[in-house]
This record gives sequence, C-alpha cells and structure tokens, in this order.
Amino acid sequence: MLRGSCLCGGVAFELARVSGPFELCHCNRCRKVSGSAFVAAVGVKSEDYRLVRGAELITRFELPVRDVPPAYGYTFCRRCGCTVPPAEPEGPWFEIAAGLLDDEPDLTPDRHIFVEHAPRWAPIADGLPQLDAGALARLREDKD
Repeated sequence: MLRGSCLCGGVAFELARVSGPFELCHCNRCRKVSGSAFVAAVGVKSEDYRLVRGAELITRFELPVRDVPPAYGYTFCRRCGCTVPPAEPEGPWFEIAAGLLDDEPDLTPDRHIFVEHAPRWAPIADGLPQLDAGALARLREDKD
C-alpha cells in the first residue's frame, strides 16, 4: 500500500499499486500547474485508489479549450492549493503527481512527453525516451 497526501495533510489517499506509465510531462499546461519544468505523473488504475480523507477540500479547476483540444482540468486542495487526485476518478485509470506520494513507488520514469514544450532553461539530459505530441499520440493509439 502506498500513501499520499497534499501539503497540509488535509487530503490523504492510498494506492494498492501504481501501474504506470511514469511520465515527465513538459506540456505548457502541466508546467503552469506545477510552476516547474515538468510534472512527474504516475498512472494509477481507479480501482487501486482510495481517498482516506479530505473530499470536502478537493476543488476542480476546468480550463476550456483555448488553442487546441483537449480541455484541461486538475484538482487541488482548497486549503493549501496543492494538486491532489480527484475524490472520485472518472474512467479506468488516471494520473497522480508523483510528488504527492509519501511512500516510494516501485517505478522509475519511463519517458518525457510533450518535449516540444520543454523550456531551454531545463535541458533534458537523463537518457529517457523523449516524445513529442505526435509520437505520444501514436504510442497511445498502438496501445488501444
């Protein structure tokens, strides 16, 4: 069992496991949400997720489609502002920011995605595969 929480501890959750992928996303939206060069996110099956506390603190922000689809949304703790998982995930799997985990997952990053948006001030030099939007779309199509 892996535990995770927000900065203030008001939202807490448990994961039976993380299934991956473990992606480092450089898209403009994730960079804005994180305030950093990328978001490290792990894939989780919805059935492996359990919210322990804090449903009343979880708020969702929806950004409508601006330049190109899809729309973008994220959930956060309204007390501390930290990104958190949704109270009730939609769909069979979703992603959780790896930095929320209080315990270490048994995964390492698989790849960088949306590398065409990576800032010059944070060069990618770790040897992981680097996928732009087109390559990522092809990878995900092949898995469906």
